[in-house]
Amino acid sequence: MSDRPRLTRRPQWTALEDHRAGAMLHPSLRELFDHDPGRARRYTVRVGDLLIDYSKHLITDETLALLQELASATGVFGLRDAMFRGERINVTENRAVLHTALRAPRNAVVEVDGENVVPKVHAVLDKMTAFANRVRSGEWTGHTGRRIRNVVNIGIGGSDLGPAMAYEALRACTDPSLTFRFVSNVDGADLHEAVRDLDPAETLFIVASKTFTTIETITNATSARSWLLKGLDEGGTSRSSEAGSGGEKAVARHFVALSTNAGKVAEFGIDPDNMFEFWDWVGGRYSYDSAIGLSLMIAIGPERFREMLDGFRIVDEHFLGAPAEANAPLILGLLGIWYGDFFDAQSHAVLPYSHYLSKFTAYLQQLDMESNGKSVDREGKPVEWGTGPVVWGTPGTNGQHAYYQLLHQGTRLIPADLIGFANPVDELSDELKAQHDLLTANLFAQGQALAFGKTAEEVRAEGVPEEQVPHRTFKGNHPTTTILATGLTPSVLGQLVALYEHKVFVQGAVWNIDSFDQWGVELGKVLAKRVEPALTEGAEIPGLDTSTAALVAAYRKLRKK
Repeated sequence: MSDRPRLTRRPQWTALEDHRAGAMLHPSLRELFDHDPGRARRYTVRVGDLLIDYSKHLITDETLALLQELASATGVFGLRDAMFRGERINVTENRAVLHTALRAPRNAVVEVDGENVVPKVHAVLDKMTAFANRVRSGEWTGHTGRRIRNVVNIGIGGSDLGPAMAYEALRACTDPSLTFRFVSNVDGADLHEAVRDLDPAETLFIVASKTFTTIETITNATSARSWLLKGLDEGGTSRSSEAGSGGEKAVARHFVALSTNAGKVAEFGIDPDNMFEFWDWVGGRYSYDSAIGLSLMIAIGPERFREMLDGFRIVDEHFLGAPAEANAPLILGLLGIWYGDFFDAQSHAVLPYSHYLSKFTAYLQQLDMESNGKSVDREGKPVEWGTGPVVWGTPGTNGQHAYYQLLHQGTRLIPADLIGFANPVDELSDELKAQHDLLTANLFAQGQALAFGKTAEEVRAEGVPEEQVPHRTFKGNHPTTTILATGLTPSVLGQLVALYEHKVFVQGAVWNIDSFDQWGVELGKVLAKRVEPALTEGAEIPGLDTSTAALVAAYRKLRKK
């Protein structure tokens, strides 16, 4: 067991408590800006193509200095360096944490147990590149000899959220002649809707499961295999003289695997030569830039996929080399700790002003909440401080007409990230491109309104009846970070994701929790396997509580057989 001091007993923590109770007891962003004309310039950092403005936060130079002292005392940069060196910082699973190696250049050296893993990373990337090019060019064909026009990714968690998010984000870069679908939910409706208008003869399934035993994924993959073989055998536009007798050959032409279990892959009917490997030092929520991103590479092409990896690497290198006062992931991570632990903020909103980032916040939910939703520290002791927030949000202008009311006039402090781009995607018509200024005006307006609000005096000056003044007053002081980039390119997407990855790392390091395990997802899965026979067979399941047992009985009564 470590003799590391408990976080809340460190003098740096106490200093922050005193600062919050004293100088920052009733902070006012209006006053902070009035007293510091250079605040907007000083509280801005550039990383690659990202301009990050954190001036609208309830902080002063003293706040930042105290937070940086806390980071230093808790060894954030030491743990960072250990992660990049390949040390086993995932303590509960005794694993290295090396998603950063997935975007390392070919000549880099990153060792795990004395072995340089970079050559393996690039061998898989090269294999992905060759396969993606074959699919995109039409060289890879299905069992009937027809080219592949539909790609269905089957996975769950990080094997779905990452590729699906990135595909939507980079849709303007995708090959329009190919259709992409993503299936994750074990609800059969998900697969049904994904394939209902597809031709089996032109459909490729990518099955993503490290062990090839993930129950939701293998259940969906098995149903997809049945759909494929039935469709090929029934004929129509998919008829082939070989289809009825060549089931195994058909599966081999229409399924590939992202896995490490060659035996299970072969047993399913997939040629192990079409298995793309990844490693136990890559967590699922950090993996879409590995083989898990094969569907994305097919969609946008290998060159743009590598541009995205270059974007990741820009922020990796920044996190490694930038000093504390200019280190963007460190600053953002510490701001989250400031609000969560000293203002009792329970959630964090991520509000992209981009239709293409419609799935970005859902992706970040897993990245952040699965990483830092922990209640014991790295030594197994219960924490005495708040850890990960609830992460939520949707594209900005949609949210403005839904929940921004609560952000502006509710009783909760909810820090938010506003993400925008100076230029729309090129494929839009001139008329649609012209709407981009209105979109971005909303982003900037919301940041100002949340920060500075509207006083009762300002409301009265507009001639508002006195009885309505309280209802139209906005107190402001709602903190936001604004992240602005030239455009949403593959590189910029990589930069954004890496920024949040390292922000999450910083917070886990300060809180002294293991951000790279996920034991919290296991219990429900284990119980589901036990409960299923009670639903399907009426089996007696020991250990069911009376409420769950009654629900099982009600379900069986209502279920149509």
